[in-house]
Amino acid sequence: MGLGKSGARALALAGQRRVYRAFVFLALISVIWVGQTAPSWAQNFQFSRIVVDGNTRIGDAAILTRAGIAPGQTVTAGQVNDALQNLQTSGLFENVSIEPQGSTLRITVVEFPTINRVSFEGNRRIDDEALSAIIQSQERRVFNPATAERDASNIAEAYTTAGRIAARVSPRIIRRTDNRVDLVFEIFEGDVVEIERISFVGNRVYSDRRLRRVLETKQAGLFRALIKTDTLVEDRIAFDRQVLADFYSSRGYIDFRTLSSNAELTEERDGFFLVFNIQEGQQFKFGDITVVSDLPSIDADDYQRLIKARPGVVYSPSLVEAEIARMEAQGVRDGVDFLRVEPRVVRNDRDLTLDVELVLSRGPRVFVERIDIEGNTTTLDRVIRRQFKIAEGDPFNPREIRNSAERIRALDFFETSEVNAREGSRPDQVVIDVDVEEKPTGSLNFGGSFSAEDGFGLALSFTERNFLGRGQTLGFSFSSAEEAEQYGINFLEPSFLGRDVAFGLNILYSESDSSFTNYDSESLRFQPSITFPISENGRLSLRYTYLDNEMLARDPVVHGNVVQNEINAGSLVSSSIGYTYSYDSRTSGLNPTAGFLFEFGQDFGGIGGDQEFIRTTGKVVAQRLAFNEEVTLRASLEGGLLAFSGGTSRSVDRFTVGPRILRGFEPGGIGPRDRLASGETDPLGGNLYLAARFEAEFPLGLPEELGIRGGVFYDVGNLWDLDDVNLTGGDVVGEGGSFRHVIGFSIFWDTIVGPLRLNFSNALSKEEFDREQQFDLTISTTF
Repeated sequence: MGLGKSGARALALAGQRRVYRAFVFLALISVIWVGQTAPSWAQNFQFSRIVVDGNTRIGDAAILTRAGIAPGQTVTAGQVNDALQNLQTSGLFENVSIEPQGSTLRITVVEFPTINRVSFEGNRRIDDEALSAIIQSQERRVFNPATAERDASNIAEAYTTAGRIAARVSPRIIRRTDNRVDLVFEIFEGDVVEIERISFVGNRVYSDRRLRRVLETKQAGLFRALIKTDTLVEDRIAFDRQVLADFYSSRGYIDFRTLSSNAELTEERDGFFLVFNIQEGQQFKFGDITVVSDLPSIDADDYQRLIKARPGVVYSPSLVEAEIARMEAQGVRDGVDFLRVEPRVVRNDRDLTLDVELVLSRGPRVFVERIDIEGNTTTLDRVIRRQFKIAEGDPFNPREIRNSAERIRALDFFETSEVNAREGSRPDQVVIDVDVEEKPTGSLNFGGSFSAEDGFGLALSFTERNFLGRGQTLGFSFSSAEEAEQYGINFLEPSFLGRDVAFGLNILYSESDSSFTNYDSESLRFQPSITFPISENGRLSLRYTYLDNEMLARDPVVHGNVVQNEINAGSLVSSSIGYTYSYDSRTSGLNPTAGFLFEFGQDFGGIGGDQEFIRTTGKVVAQRLAFNEEVTLRASLEGGLLAFSGGTSRSVDRFTVGPRILRGFEPGGIGPRDRLASGETDPLGGNLYLAARFEAEFPLGLPEELGIRGGVFYDVGNLWDLDDVNLTGGDVVGEGGSFRHVIGFSIFWDTIVGPLRLNFSNALSKEEFDREQQFDLTISTTF
């Protein structure tokens, strides 16, 4: 069947249309491809010349280097844009523009201005000098808005640390000529937001009051204007969490946890409520404490005998550390290098004990290559190095390094101190890095004092604890009360001849015209001494004392014949050598809630001078925290014996007893006395005295922020014996002596300017010639 002419024509037209559509489609594809590739080809640049405009301080070469484009280099539009970004983010320019002009690239910059002056407005609580120290923007340097904003943030943070969380700081600039600006920090200080209350949740054993005494952070109290620890500081709160953990762990609560510490603003937004959510857990005690040895050369029994902690004692990690340190020190004495003591603790939940097995083994053979010290601009290297008990070439002991770090911090010469160990030149050697930051160690103190003995007085003292960077202490003091004056110089070298021996020198001149005696006195004391340890808790002090003492008559004469005989002796010199042995259990920390101090000393006169004697004194002081550490119990016993064998014994040479030894009586208020016809009496002192003091200190239920606590006490004491004393013409009473008994109560007030104590006493047993003192106030202030 044929199509005919019309069909053939239609078929031909359809074919032409298909060819036309294909041509149009290919043309469109070509246009799209050209449109996509043409811009990329059109944005390639090659600049034969680069022109920089607007720069005055920064050279063309520095700008081209930061831009990253060089003349003759072929670059894309993207690279030109990158050059713009590099210059804008350099912090050098306030504005930047880049404009291609044919074969020339023009870079136009507007440099940041120079800071002409930095000032602060609105600050009263923090002075300009302190604020200048915490900002980076400085005069005659380039102004940078980002740096100024950071400075404003740092200033606001300083106010936040001081408790002014509402403080706002805004940096402003004032344009000056020659592209200079004045930078002004406008400060709104706001009010102090203090911690109104610190409380605890979850504490069953210790009260909130007891735990608050542990914390560095304090509640706002009576002296809130002066106390700087009653503001909310995040770092201080973190420190308090660690302090709480240490407090509980030292008392056997090994499961203690601080679950959270939250601070909430009061409704008035003028204070914080700080709440510690804690979990105490159970108290554990020591179970079996054994020593085992993995070294054939070490007998475990020898080291077992070194253990001082006993089963049943409250567990404390510090006790375990003390046992380990003691054994490692013994290993050094035995010549055992690299001795390591590893504690293995087995928990017994049934009886709440912890069995401790101390394993003696040999640690890795690692030596100390060197000790590098940095940051000590004043303190000499040797002052820091002597805090290390190891030196270059000795076996490395990590525990000893930690202890050395603590000793460096205990010097209190540095604002910060970091001690770290790193690998040395070989794997078997370490380098110990010590990085410190010095702080002022000198102090000039002006003070006031009051006591019933001497009245009101002023005191001036200067002390330098790190004299010439040698770790020595040098001090000068002057005090003037109504009835006593003193001038003193003291010096202390804590490492005499490079050893653990302290050399001290004390020179003191004093004058007294006390109303408690009927004569005046003048004295000059010169006393060098050395002190050194002889055991873990014991120290021995050796001294020489030169004392020139004179009793002076008053006008009119109101003293008796015995005192007159002593005045007639004139100025007498005593020259003596002596020693004092002291044992302080608090230094070992075996019991954080109890401790005692024992002291015993003797002085032997007759090393030249005008007097021969033996003076013996002793004292025992014990203290314990009771009733969940709410009450402090103290007891002391002290006494003295003076035996003259040559020369004149005078009242100023013998013992006297006053409120510092026996409360309830004036200085020299008890003991033998010389009676005058007028009824006046002169205290003569005595060759023997004995006194015991017992007291309890406890809270009174008053708001803790007042810092007021109460106490009760009972004292008993006696002063007697006048053997070898010239009593010619005197009417002496009380030579035989009798024990006086005193009871009373005290008020303790811990003020911001010093501790204050008020004693109210009543003598239950006394002699008719004694001089009572029913009220005693002692306050000492330093500012």
